[in-house]
Amino acid sequence: MASFRDIIRYFRPYWSMATWSTVGTGLFETIDLAVPYAIGQILNVLSGEPIDPLVKPLTVAVANGFGVTEGKTVELAVLVTIIFIIAVVRAPIQPWVSGWFHWAIALEARRDNSRKVIAQILNLPLDFYDENNPGRIAGRVAKGLSNHTWTYPEVAGQLVPKLMRVLGIFIVIWLIEPWIAAAFAASFSGILLFSLRDLRAIVRQEERIERYIENTESRTSEIITNIKTVKAFATEANELKRQNQRLEREHKVIINRIHRQYVILETWQKTVIQSSLFGILVLTLWGTISGSISLGHFITTFTVASYAYSELEPISVIAEVFARRYTSMVRFHEFMKRPSGKDAASLIPELPSDNPYRFTGKLEFNAVTFGYNSDRPVLQAIDFLVEPYQTVALVGRSGSGKSTLVKLLFRYFEPDSGRISIDGEDIRTLDIARYRRRLAIVHQEVDIFNGTLLDNLIYGNPQASWERVRSACEIARVDEFIDELPNGYYTVVGERGVRLSGGQRQRIGIARALIVNPDVLVFDEATSSLDYESERSIQLAMKSIFGTRTTIVIAHRLSTVRDADKIIVLDNGRIAEIGSHEELLRGEGLYRRLHALSEAGELVN
Repeated sequence: MASFRDIIRYFRPYWSMATWSTVGTGLFETIDLAVPYAIGQILNVLSGEPIDPLVKPLTVAVANGFGVTEGKTVELAVLVTIIFIIAVVRAPIQPWVSGWFHWAIALEARRDNSRKVIAQILNLPLDFYDENNPGRIAGRVAKGLSNHTWTYPEVAGQLVPKLMRVLGIFIVIWLIEPWIAAAFAASFSGILLFSLRDLRAIVRQEERIERYIENTESRTSEIITNIKTVKAFATEANELKRQNQRLEREHKVIINRIHRQYVILETWQKTVIQSSLFGILVLTLWGTISGSISLGHFITTFTVASYAYSELEPISVIAEVFARRYTSMVRFHEFMKRPSGKDAASLIPELPSDNPYRFTGKLEFNAVTFGYNSDRPVLQAIDFLVEPYQTVALVGRSGSGKSTLVKLLFRYFEPDSGRISIDGEDIRTLDIARYRRRLAIVHQEVDIFNGTLLDNLIYGNPQASWERVRSACEIARVDEFIDELPNGYYTVVGERGVRLSGGQRQRIGIARALIVNPDVLVFDEATSSLDYESERSIQLAMKSIFGTRTTIVIAHRLSTVRDADKIIVLDNGRIAEIGSHEELLRGEGLYRRLHALSEAGELVN
């Protein structure tokens, strides 16, 4: 679980600069108190009362230094000079000590932690993304980074310096009259502690509303992603009603609970603050009348006390804002603390040419058993061998474990028992990034990035030559539609490839895989969602690849796997049959039944 300590650690690399700038800002805020003190002393000089012993030695030293007689003129000159230095000379310096450094720290921390976020996103296991949609993840990260960035200048640049200023005010009042300082400290501390206690209760409500808002934003993201489905089923009214209900629930919690508590807290604060300030006025006036406090000290005491009580409101506002942001910052750190997946690869860039691994493509599954839940195995005792350059097809009903086998091959997960080896080496002993760079996969839904066609083609091998790109595009039949695109290879294909057809995306996926020049190439139901013409084109592209490297084909259309060297039939997580197309048709097993259904026009899932 994350905590307040994690929020502090967010800025750990900048502690030395943060300490220096925060203390410097606090000192500027505290030195500012010399202005009302000097004005009080000026009032004493003008009214004929003596100045404080604190100022007296300074006026004597100035008089001796300039060779003049000490008197009202020298005293006023010294006091006015003090005000000039603090008010005017300080003015151009303070923004650099406070504003520049506080924001520099906040923005540098944002940059550095954004890098950590990207690394965390890349290292988290796949099952995390199965449970959390992109909108939820992006929202939590963006809000966490933003709130850290805005909170630091407020806390380090305002809250801490203001508390230092209040401490300075207490010292000033204590030097003038200790019993008034004690009354001031008691009232100020009481108001502050009571306010913070109430804020702790409000934070718990903020945690609840944070989850409500995250759910609403997550659903909004899903609506945008699946807008075609929403419109196709004409469920706009249902989605609007559901989101309106969520928004109404959020509004009720914010208005009736959180916002009302903030208003009640502010009402109480203002009433008590003004009452306390009035009490200080009465006490200071009583001291002046009784002769224990001079007229100048009366002005100074009441002025700095007013300063202090006026700081309570901004301090409370900063604390309130921090309370509102606290939950999102903690949830950000909860995300950052999630353990990396076992499938996490090295984040150090490496060119394909630097990869020492080269495989013949001999794959062996030995007694492999795996389940996403340990009590429900998806695969049981899987044994088979793939020779180099063979084409092996995996077929079976939906849920039989075909795609899970590929996930294990790519080390997205590790077997519960058994062993997967390539060229005789257990894949768990290999560097995961370098190992994966010798594999490539074409999914049922090819992921296309919002960039040019060329960017997508060379995604796995940015250093690929034009000859390799063109060759891969010819094999994958991408060259058949490149001339139709407005800018050829440099055409921007849109987010998720919206400007391309399904068949075009699949062919790009095949070309992208070939440009990597993998030792093992996997087709994961690459033709399942295509029309007949596109499917036929993809099948021809696949056949031209068969025999050039080890190829694994997952297909529910058996026409795709007729030419495979070996067909492995899975049923309920076990191998039911292994053989060629002709061998399996001569048998009386599951493949023959699936083939009969396929021939009858029913798809095998």
